[in-house]
Amino acid sequence: MKKLALFDFDGTITSKDTLFEIAKFSTTPVKYYTNLLLLSPVFVGVKGGWISAQKGKEHFLKMFFGGMDTLAFAGLCERFCDKHLPQIIRPQALKEIQKHLREKTDIYIVSASPQDWIKPWTDLLGISCISTALETDQSVITGKILGTNCNGEEKVIRIRKILDLTGYDTIEAYGDTKGDIPMLKLANTKHFKPFT
Repeated sequence: MKKLALFDFDGTITSKDTLFEIAKFSTTPVKYYTNLLLLSPVFVGVKGGWISAQKGKEHFLKMFFGGMDTLAFAGLCERFCDKHLPQIIRPQALKEIQKHLREKTDIYIVSASPQDWIKPWTDLLGISCISTALETDQSVITGKILGTNCNGEEKVIRIRKILDLTGYDTIEAYGDTKGDIPMLKLANTKHFKPFT
């Protein structure tokens, strides 16, 4: 029997939003909170609906990582995965992933967060990652998203692009926000906020 497990990352596997966590990890507390203050009009715009979530995220990424060399950014992401990420992984989520690994389930993390700071962790576990990609220009992070943010219906588009879902007898999906609902609809067994 062939099984597939699809996991959202932020809020489902982790207890905190990794976008904010890696931003905090990357700089001093003063710089982090100063940048958040400078970004407050963007947060208000996203909440009010006159700035798209993708544009808001790009403003955030540009503020913290724009202009950074890709090798330096990769190093930052590796350090984040090594030193900080384990502290915010939900123990029950990790147990569920390990259970699926023992059962030889195909496991995919499907996330709106950039793959740069998820993939080192998924590679360590031997599981796959479908996520947002960041644009680079001459080996420099621009702060823009390459294509579309991997959230909502985009999660389903990317899953279907990579996987033939008809080849699975069972599909389980795990999520915690409305952006995960389209992915949850693909599954026979849906888990909403299962580890909180």
